[in-house]
Amino acid sequence: MNIRNARPEDLMNMQHCNLLCLPENYQMKYYFYHGLSWPQLSYIAEDENGKIVGYVLAKMEEDPDDVPHGHITSLAVKRSHRRLGLAQKLMDQASRAMIENFNAKYVSLHVRKRISEVEPKYYADGEDAYAMKRDLAHMADELRKPGVRVSSQEATSGQSPSGSGDQERESERDSGGESKELSEVSEATESTDVKDSSSDSQ
Repeated sequence: MNIRNARPEDLMNMQHCNLLCLPENYQMKYYFYHGLSWPQLSYIAEDENGKIVGYVLAKMEEDPDDVPHGHITSLAVKRSHRRLGLAQKLMDQASRAMIENFNAKYVSLHVRKRISEVEPKYYADGEDAYAMKRDLAHMADELRKPGVRVSSQEATSGQSPSGSGDQERESERDSGGESKELSEVSEATESTDVKDSSSDSQ
């Protein structure tokens, strides 16, 4: 199993993976928007035959009133390759890239159930979303230590540096009252930026 930075030629297969795994889907131009604007942040997981079995589509939020932070637009792993820790590895790679390239302080993610504060009628079908936030300070500190830096530009395979196991459950630890920390993610997360993508489909 190999995890590497997504390339333009991967985008159609990423969209296909999205169609198989998630109810929220995007037009192809939305994938190109991410790929052209933030090429460092999206990653794919491929099997030994080079077939894409999972991906993370990520971006930086452009909010001048907040600290630099990223957002996971979509994260999915095909059912045949779940329970291997791929979602965690994809999430970690995207997070490292956000730190290394944009000095991101945290990364956000929206899901259909559990975790934190509600975003009313966030999804195209009118369902509410919950906002998850992962503080990247600890990861940034680890990346600054000599001998432990793992470049987000390098492909990875085998065990994740975090040594994560089953990533099917979602963290529900309270991180101070406002939002709950994202430390583990579902491998078929309904994490979508429909407010942006739905406007593209008009």
